[in-house]
Amino acid sequence: MYNPQVKKALNICGLIIFSVLLGACASSKKLEKTMAAALDLETFKNHFTGIMIYDPISRDTLYRLNSDKYFTPASNTKIFTLYTSLVLLPKQVPALKYCYVKDTLFVEGTGDPSLLHPYFKDSTVTRFLKGYKNISLNQNNFADSRFGPGWAWEDYDGYYSPERSALPLYGNVVTISFSDTLNASPDFFKENIILVNNARQREPDTNTFYFDPTRKDTLEIPFKADTILVKKLLEAALGTKISSVQKMPCEKKMILPGILTDSINKRMMQESDNFLAEQLLLLASSTLSDTLNTEIAIAHMLENHLKDLKQPPRWVDGSGLSRYNLFSPESMVYVLNAMYREVPKERLLNLFAEGGVSGTVADWYPGNPNSYIYAKTGTLGNNHNISGYLITKSGKTLIFSFMNNHFTIPSSEIKKQMQLVFEWIRDHN
Repeated sequence: MYNPQVKKALNICGLIIFSVLLGACASSKKLEKTMAAALDLETFKNHFTGIMIYDPISRDTLYRLNSDKYFTPASNTKIFTLYTSLVLLPKQVPALKYCYVKDTLFVEGTGDPSLLHPYFKDSTVTRFLKGYKNISLNQNNFADSRFGPGWAWEDYDGYYSPERSALPLYGNVVTISFSDTLNASPDFFKENIILVNNARQREPDTNTFYFDPTRKDTLEIPFKADTILVKKLLEAALGTKISSVQKMPCEKKMILPGILTDSINKRMMQESDNFLAEQLLLLASSTLSDTLNTEIAIAHMLENHLKDLKQPPRWVDGSGLSRYNLFSPESMVYVLNAMYREVPKERLLNLFAEGGVSGTVADWYPGNPNSYIYAKTGTLGNNHNISGYLITKSGKTLIFSFMNNHFTIPSSEIKKQMQLVFEWIRDHN
């Protein structure tokens, strides 16, 4: 029978035992013994754990456990997406491809997610297009599915699961709030919103939305995008009519530079934004082909920049929403090390969530007094992982991946023990 008092007592005892073990191991400064003691606790006994801790300067592996085994990475997948972005995308994202024939501007999307996005509110494309009278839009360069392989079907109306597309507008979500009156962005959808408390926030196959007017917060609900809707939304944003074409009439296309790529990278990594991650892979594919497809970017990275991975991953999306993804801790460390070698340290760490300060680790791994964890978390039901960089008190930068799959206890219990491990590594290396 479940007894919360007993469970609480066991957790307290576990923490006390763990602290004693850490103290004993600290005197000898043996990381191997410390990790063995930590992972012998009840917290880690009934699920699958993989760890790798690596010193990129000495090129020594300080500790490993199941580091060559495959794990469900969840949003740790975004580390691979980040590397893809850093390798393939220029300083400014390719916002649009275009050419001018006779008196008409022909355009097609690149997958850039920032256009009129609720956070970025970028208007680079609309400002550019307003300078032309005759505009024709090609939407046939998108050759991918709206949702990634293995995504949960019931997530269709969740803010974290917008559809993928060639020319996203407003982050492919409608933003809704109610304060005396109904507020919606884009305003185009206002008549499609029904003010009622409903089990779902949108109908599965139509853009009919439900919003509880007693709510005090703002909701972002993905809309169902198609070529007709995208054209109408773009026309509304431009205040003019545009035409559609089946293909671009020119082989050589110009590229319109957009916002800084790192601004998208940073928000994707710190807020674990699934939509931005998916669109970054589409953007990367736009630099390799006229066809926008996630698989193009993934295949290119695995065949060229990641061909030396000892455990080639099963990598199917940019965000990690799919449970089809499989990565090893060693592969995570490989990519983190590649970025550490290729990207200036200040720029690189600025892209990651900072322990105790920002993003998904704002409430965990606080500094004492300085920040020491810069990392990406990855969480799905019964899975929690974290991979990134750890700054020790002696000034070393260590690279780590700590992956936990198939536990049944609250993820907060896993995080508590992980934090103790990271603090010991910080203080004794």
